Amino acid sequence: MAFILTFLGKGGVGCSTVAIAAAKKFASEGSRVLLVGQDPSPAWGLPLGIEPSSEPQSIGANLSAVQIMTVAALENGWEEVKSIEAKYLRSPTLKNVYGQELGILPGMDGAVALKQIWDYDKSGNYDVIVYDGDGDLNTLRLLGTPEIGSWYVRRFREVFKQSDLGRAISPFVQPVTSAILNVSWTMDTFGDEPTNEANQILDEGKKVIADPAKFAAYLVTNGSAASIAKAKYLWGSAQQVNVTIGGVVFNQSDNSDALGDNFAPLSISTLPKANEGDWETLQSNLPDFKQAITAPKPLIIDSSARQVKVFLPTFDKKQVKLTQYGTEITIEAGDQRRNILLPPPLKGAPVKGAKFQDQYLIISL
Repeated sequence: MAFILTFLGKGGVGCSTVAIAAAKKFASEGSRVLLVGQDPSPAWGLPLGIEPSSEPQSIGANLSAVQIMTVAALENGWEEVKSIEAKYLRSPTLKNVYGQELGILPGMDGAVALKQIWDYDKSGNYDVIVYDGDGDLNTLRLLGTPEIGSWYVRRFREVFKQSDLGRAISPFVQPVTSAILNVSWTMDTFGDEPTNEANQILDEGKKVIADPAKFAAYLVTNGSAASIAKAKYLWGSAQQVNVTIGGVVFNQSDNSDALGDNFAPLSISTLPKANEGDWETLQSNLPDFKQAITAPKPLIIDSSARQVKVFLPTFDKKQVKLTQYGTEITIEAGDQRRNILLPPPLKGAPVKGAKFQDQYLIISL
């Protein structure tokens, strides 16, 4: 399994430059590296001297690059969707809908990018994957897809079973599914196999995102007040999708004093201004990205102490909303909402209190 790395920051601060330098650094150290670009235009490949391509192309020793071409990726992915339908439905309905017909809807680019990254990871061809995405809140929503998606699956499956419609069709589930599907379900098992299969895929994604030894994001900023404010906002928001922020890259500066204590306790690395094409200077000043494992974890659940600790830097109690519906805790912050599924020892326990301490929201159960 590859180590996946991405960068977050305000547009124009140099996230793409840092991503390229990071990819080159890993490759120079002997790792097999794939640099993935979200931008499908020729502009992305100019610093690399390559033409757009939806297939990985070698650009140096141990280093390949690829651009996400949503149209081509969606076409290939559609065939997988059709194969899944055919697995369960005796008379598939999507067989006459072709991937070459599909248009791109808002949000598809991110979903396609995530699937492409997982596929490259599973290929076993790479030790490091550097993802050069938009670097903003949309990237965080993309990375939160496994966790949010798994919540939708488990929540609405249960809602449907308990609904009047669910109870009304309960006696007919077994005969109807036997007639039209390749499986036979009762109401108790209705949809369990496909949703469990989906949840398994989502759970694998959640585990990767939550493990800083496998996935990490770094903030990129410069000395402007706007870029620092945006980086701080993204730092706090990243915790809501369980992404570990490993540190800060202060670009085009020799002195990080301008950042003050805005990002404590994160490590800060400074990148000096370099001439175009001088990648060696940038590489030599980059941090050890795999040290993200030492950064604060977004979520800590301590069953013995009956506590849930959520790392929410840059937010105060006025900006955080804590609610509890059923067996899960919901936290709203930074235009993000997160549902925390409690482990069996704490499942269903009511919230007794909450406080902020050392940038953590500590919830007592």
